[in-house]
Amino acid sequence: MFQPLSLFVGLRYVRARTQKFFVSFITWVSLVGVCLGVAALIVILSVMNGFEGELRGRLLALTAHARVTLVPGAEAAEPGVLRERWSQVAREARAVPGVVGAAPYVEIQALAMHSPEMLPVLLRGVDPAAEPAVTEAADSVIEGRLADLVPGADRVVVGSVIAKLLGLGLGERMTLLVPGVGPDGAPQPRLREFTIAGIFEVGLQDHDGVLVLADLEDARALTADDPRAAGLRLKVADALQAPAAAAALQARLPEGFEARDWTRDHANYFRAIRIEKTMMALILLLIVAVAAFNIVAMLVMVVTDKRTDIAILRTLGASPGGVMGVFLTQGLVIGWFGVALGVALGVAVAANVADIVPVLEGLLGFRVMNPDVYYITRIPSELRWDNVAWIGGAALLLTGLATVYPALRASKVAPAEALRYE
Repeated sequence: MFQPLSLFVGLRYVRARTQKFFVSFITWVSLVGVCLGVAALIVILSVMNGFEGELRGRLLALTAHARVTLVPGAEAAEPGVLRERWSQVAREARAVPGVVGAAPYVEIQALAMHSPEMLPVLLRGVDPAAEPAVTEAADSVIEGRLADLVPGADRVVVGSVIAKLLGLGLGERMTLLVPGVGPDGAPQPRLREFTIAGIFEVGLQDHDGVLVLADLEDARALTADDPRAAGLRLKVADALQAPAAAAALQARLPEGFEARDWTRDHANYFRAIRIEKTMMALILLLIVAVAAFNIVAMLVMVVTDKRTDIAILRTLGASPGGVMGVFLTQGLVIGWFGVALGVALGVAVAANVADIVPVLEGLLGFRVMNPDVYYITRIPSELRWDNVAWIGGAALLLTGLATVYPALRASKVAPAEALRYE
């Protein structure tokens, strides 16, 4: 089969077994370094994607995908007019493509008291019949049933951290205090006693240590018809499309209403994860960069060792570009073979982390995610092919750039100078 001269000679140099030991050793170190760097980057980013998905699932366990509220400072309206406007907002929300659920709610800051302890909490009034339709898995994290939250029964479901800090158990009583202002402008707090109907544990401080769920009507009784406390909670068919759905709904809403999606409400969490993933990717790419420097060193030594061969090729008519192609071929084959092995190894490990970690835990005799410390007791992994593509592409680019300088150096070897002392 016909092969260009540079490709033929370059492949022969890769397969040659007469190289000096040190050159051969550096070649293998370079290949293994590229392989391990690429594999480590794929595995670690997949694990971080898994933790991000786990966090997203826990956030959405009791959080709506999007919500509609009154814009702060909006002009107040009569209660009857405001109810009609909220009905219009609900109709507009259900008409947005992708929205599969909508339910009213009220939300207000309160102080939970169970003698002698007190704790600031967020009281959320929900419609028990509609709540599972606007969250990912509301009923699965409730000890008891949302159906126990009936109007006038004064029952609540609290987070596990709240129950622990206040010393609460099922069936016990808790007092909620909501600050307010009387007609004369004097402070007039509102008090109401509730029975603990359930205790939930999501695994996030934002829920377990803050949230108290009550029936919508019971919570409204504590808000004194404050329009700022009311809102509409929405569920979207695909949670990742919630920003687009919220934007589409915002264009339909009457003046004075605002649509917010869950990515804006929890932006700090995911911004921190993105920064961590970016920094981790840059750090791990340094492994590939070091391996690429090894390729540079190996090829420079090969060029020095092959000066006579280069001179002979030049005297036989090979152009400087052809000589350059020989060493480009050698470096690219070594580097890209390492990248291919790294991608294969990384994908295999990332796809089987759930099976590999228990084996390692058994061999080493310790738990990576101790259930006494962490809510998440397994190492999650989410392999994303776009991550694999850019990791492979970046590694190919780095290893390709590593071959340029040695190849240029080889193309500038003078035949007469190289053969003078041979």
